[in-house]
Amino acid sequence: MKVIQSKLITKKSKIAIITTRFNEFINDKLLKSCIQTLRRIGNVESNDITTVKVPGAYEISITAEIIAYKKTYHAIIVLGTIIKGHTRHNKFIENSLTYGLSKISINHHVPIITGILMTSNINETLERCGIKINNKGSEAALSALEIINVLKEINKI
Repeated sequence: MKVIQSKLITKKSKIAIITTRFNEFINDKLLKSCIQTLRRIGNVESNDITTVKVPGAYEISITAEIIAYKKTYHAIIVLGTIIKGHTRHNKFIENSLTYGLSKISINHHVPIITGILMTSNINETLERCGIKINNKGSEAALSALEIINVLKEINKI
């Protein structure tokens, strides 16, 4: 029986990070933690990380589509924050984003790791951006590092 498992260090891997300017005070914390994890744990070189800032969560999908189409990156990480308001607008954005990113990832064979916070209020958001302990940006980076290595191993078969 063959078991494919991976490590977190991934040299010579290019990673694109798409983040939004909307709720930037939160997303900057996610981005900083994501990059620190890629560099410190994954040993990814700074020049192999590209960050793209878009206006809001809705613009992430088209940006990911273009990046995936170019086949330049081993993984795409998306970071952002969608906080429920007084309408159902957040659900439309969340569903569109989730479906779109999944479709792009499958069609282009590029893993897209989502570090999008989908929360009910600002307190939940703060809990997930590392103000207290956990940071979803760092978690997304760890997932990206692992899946890059898993896919590299699969491609060797």
